[in-house]
Amino acid sequence: MTEAAARTNLLDLDRAGLERFFAETLGEKRFRAHQVMKWIYHQHVTDFSQMTDVGKALRAKLETHAEIRPPSVQFDKPSADGTHKWLLGMDAGNAIETVFIPDKGRGTLCVSSQVGCGLNCQFCSTATQGFNRNLSTAEIIGQVWVASRHLGNRAHVHRKLTNVVMMGMGEPLLNFDNVVRAMSLMRDDLGFGLANKRVTLSTAGLVPMIDRLGAESDVALAVSLHAPNDELRTQLVPLNRKYPIAELMAACVRYLRQRRKGESITFEYTLMKGVNDDPATARELARLMRRFCNEVQYADAAKVNLIPFNPFPGTRFERSDEATIRAFQKILLDAGVLTMVRRTRGDDIDAACGQLKGQVMDRTRRQAEFRKKLEREGLSHEAA
Repeated sequence: MTEAAARTNLLDLDRAGLERFFAETLGEKRFRAHQVMKWIYHQHVTDFSQMTDVGKALRAKLETHAEIRPPSVQFDKPSADGTHKWLLGMDAGNAIETVFIPDKGRGTLCVSSQVGCGLNCQFCSTATQGFNRNLSTAEIIGQVWVASRHLGNRAHVHRKLTNVVMMGMGEPLLNFDNVVRAMSLMRDDLGFGLANKRVTLSTAGLVPMIDRLGAESDVALAVSLHAPNDELRTQLVPLNRKYPIAELMAACVRYLRQRRKGESITFEYTLMKGVNDDPATARELARLMRRFCNEVQYADAAKVNLIPFNPFPGTRFERSDEATIRAFQKILLDAGVLTMVRRTRGDDIDAACGQLKGQVMDRTRRQAEFRKKLEREGLSHEAA
């Protein structure tokens, strides 16, 4: 084992883990961990020698036993609309994408949880890349660290990081422990200090893990729904075969019943032309949302986020036109369902919802199969 491999990356540890490391590995008081956390997350310092309120003896111990190693930035790319995308190296051959989206009064970072994704949702570019592995806690929180350091060097207030969404590459609930630990650091005052409601986990609907999340964490929940009935949803989200809509909605009811009254779940719905955007489907979705709110016994327990489909090479889907999107929204609003239309951001740098790909050393055959499909259709590998 090399010296670097033997050292503990402190980004892998939440506050409790860091306190144990200081006490058990370094033989130091637990409060020393708090000093180091402030240097890491508030000052973006990775060199122990620069931690001026940490004694020389402790710094020497840290140099021997620890390191602070964020992901390497392979490139960063700004969009014309202010969106910013980073390609972050994970290990040989693997890289993931992280996206910052500025808006009025808020700045949202879209964070990845896996290298690729194993769920194969039909309308998502990440799915075409296959799957390699889960990200470590350090690789997850490191995305926030990289973005925070970058934004900290910018004077514009509207570029401040205010929200984090676990909506990047991968299914967060399939990497539960590392994701929950990273979200703890996002919300810790010694970490990034975000309010619970400003950290959102998005899932395709792993029912048992939704229940576990409700018991172990306190963050906002978003569910990738995309269809109001099992037949259509199974076509779009294959996970629906295992956890159909009735089971998924029941888990969402249980999740909200553990939270403070007045909280809600966001149901994400990607609108695809001629697939799930007709008025009858909108009315079916409205009924599903009203039943859910009645179960929770809170009128605004459900929020629907309509997402215009973001195309990528090789996909068979198309974006619904603006009139269809607004008509779909109106049906939901008229039924009393709080419904927003997500403004597409960063599509000129392939940073919009559903477009993230990164670089994945695929352990499945999905990437190869997708490339064969492109060849049959006369599209280049590079275009994908």
